[in-house]
Amino acid sequence: MIITKSWLNDWLELEDISLDKIAKTLNCIGIEVNKINVLKVPDKIVVGYVKEKIKHANSDKLNICQVSIGDETLQIVCGADNVDAGQFVAVATKGAIMPNNMQIQEVQLRGVDSCGMLCSSTELGFNKINNGIMLLDESIGELELGRALNTYEIFNDGLIEVELTPNRGDCLSIYGVARDLATALNLNLKEPKVFKENENVLGIGRILRLAAEKELNGLYNYRAIELKNSIKTNLLLSLRLSQIENLSNNPIENLLNYATHSTGVLFNAYDLSSFSNEGEEFTIVLNKQEHGETKVSCKDRLLSFSGIFQNDESKCKKDSKIIIIEANYTDPLVIANAKNYHQNQDEKTLYRSFRGSEPKLSLGMDFLLGILENISSIIIYSSSQQIVINKQSPIIPVSIEGIGKMIGQSVDKDEILKILKKLGFELILSGEGLVNVKAPLHRPDIKNLSDICEEVVRIIGIDNIASRGLKFMEKNRFNTTYKNYAEFLNLRKKAVANGYFESLHYILDNEEELSNLGFDLIDLKLINPITTELNTLRTTLLNHLLNAASLNAKNSKKIIKLFELGIVFNKNNQEANHIAFIHSGFKEEAKISNKAKPQLVQFYDFLLDVKNIIGDFTLQASEHDILSPYEQADVYLSGVRVGFIGRLHLRIENERDLLKTYVCELDLDLIRQDCKIAKPYSKFPAITRDLSVLIPKSFDYNEIKNCIKNLNLEILEKFRLVDIYDHEDFKDSYSITINFTFRDLDKTLQDSEVIACMDKILQSIKDLGLDLR
Repeated sequence: MIITKSWLNDWLELEDISLDKIAKTLNCIGIEVNKINVLKVPDKIVVGYVKEKIKHANSDKLNICQVSIGDETLQIVCGADNVDAGQFVAVATKGAIMPNNMQIQEVQLRGVDSCGMLCSSTELGFNKINNGIMLLDESIGELELGRALNTYEIFNDGLIEVELTPNRGDCLSIYGVARDLATALNLNLKEPKVFKENENVLGIGRILRLAAEKELNGLYNYRAIELKNSIKTNLLLSLRLSQIENLSNNPIENLLNYATHSTGVLFNAYDLSSFSNEGEEFTIVLNKQEHGETKVSCKDRLLSFSGIFQNDESKCKKDSKIIIIEANYTDPLVIANAKNYHQNQDEKTLYRSFRGSEPKLSLGMDFLLGILENISSIIIYSSSQQIVINKQSPIIPVSIEGIGKMIGQSVDKDEILKILKKLGFELILSGEGLVNVKAPLHRPDIKNLSDICEEVVRIIGIDNIASRGLKFMEKNRFNTTYKNYAEFLNLRKKAVANGYFESLHYILDNEEELSNLGFDLIDLKLINPITTELNTLRTTLLNHLLNAASLNAKNSKKIIKLFELGIVFNKNNQEANHIAFIHSGFKEEAKISNKAKPQLVQFYDFLLDVKNIIGDFTLQASEHDILSPYEQADVYLSGVRVGFIGRLHLRIENERDLLKTYVCELDLDLIRQDCKIAKPYSKFPAITRDLSVLIPKSFDYNEIKNCIKNLNLEILEKFRLVDIYDHEDFKDSYSITINFTFRDLDKTLQDSEVIACMDKILQSIKDLGLDLR
């Protein structure tokens, strides 16, 4: 978006404000300045008048001109095709230094003295507006011979190029930028001139009727003009349109482009002769299309799709006589939904309408008509035809205190209300500290309190908001899912640390194999399984692990340690998280210490691995078909059964070609990692004692265990079963050896204290009817 200081001055009084301050203010209010250029004509270039032009005797292209600059007349040789007597021109006099650093001197051209140069716009450092020299007119101000050209505002100007975010379509015009600047600089916008109808002219109703569907997504304003003679684009408009690279050879098109860039209102100009005969009344029809856009047509001829493109055949031409001018506005959301469905879309029009053009159509139409009424060869038909919709912006309740909290400092209520009012917001006071705010139609991006707060902050200036220390108050995002993930990850790491490799399989399994292992099948039946081998949902992790172990065994692996953590289903089709382990084959690799003859894995080896992974647990007798009847147990944690452990049944080992194999499967939904509690430990040495007891083979060791625990001996740190010995002399009994560890937290123990505790233990064992070996 390109603006100039002189163009802004049409809407604001900015004579006393520097270009740098304007640029700095724009940056502060969120309109990012990308580039600044000073557009100033060099000194010693003045207004001149061509009194006479004669052909150069020695050149076909050169002309000898007598040019008045007020107090003297200069003879200047000029080669421009468009130079002629009776023209006001820009004259570079002797000593002038041009923008390309060329200095003007008195010279001879083909034997004729030349005392200056007639200048084109490009030679003065401006964009090209025509072929040849630049012709002056009073659109730039009153022309005075000899007056320095840089005393005219347009020739002593500043150009600012700004970058706009997509939501700021309201600033795609000089008026829109001026509206924000007026708020930031505490200035008042100049009152736009309201067009007054001329008397004794034809009304637009004589030639135009409108037919429109209800609930259109846009606004429309139609006027009609008649051109008696051809018109030209004046110098002021030509210079400004060339600055924004929007100057064309069509004067009417230039007027519309100028009005659009000035006010933000979108225009179309229709040549009446392209769709209607002269003197014939016609009707413009507006239809709402599939994606919400509006189709404009007449006699089944497409004229335009509002905000998207205009049909080339309907556009006004240089020889057009009667022209229908349409000012239009379409909801940007509609343009966003519809733009991809039109192949002939106009990118310049879309750029504005997609971001939001100016909805105040009367502003743009009055501005355009104010220019047209000063052109004598144009007749403006009286009255207008309009389509108006009652589009209401949402009402946003605003708390002044809430804005202060969001900003981080209190802001005066009157200051907030003044800012919002200047920006075009409608304010309805609803109570102490509360205001209902209605955003203007040109700000469809304003939806909530945060948007209102942003408007206040950018006008106040972010640099004027006092900085405060950061308070990190992020919401706690730890939830059950994350905690489960963390616990499962920890179990995986522990399993890997104990030498187990993770195995991953489908949640689908083989129904026949599961039945053979003795596991329940789910009630749900798969109608169309992916393969015949994977025809049901798994109810255990062990079948896949056994198949994987069998495959490893067939590949000569002697030590197979696998685990899997995943989802299984019960027979009622309910999900559960399980973890399963399998250790098959030898306990360790062949090495010197075991004389290259490692032992097969034992039950206690496997129990120790599982304990290292899940922590302490207890065992109780069990009956599982998949396990050996002599080495199996249910696993309990805190009195809750969480799974089973034991040696694989010999039948299954043989079927799967496995060596001695132990398995375990646990329900992870029942295993919860308790918080670890730090306890003080004793720095004093421990004393150990062993005790061997004869117990009947049918006697439950838990009775001894509970009996010792119930003694509540303070110095008894721990005790454990370390040996089971069987001998024919014992007949129906075993000899078990229990190891006791004694330690005091505060002192070194005396033998007498340990003996006293052992006596209590012996007595409690005898009370159970047991004897020492």
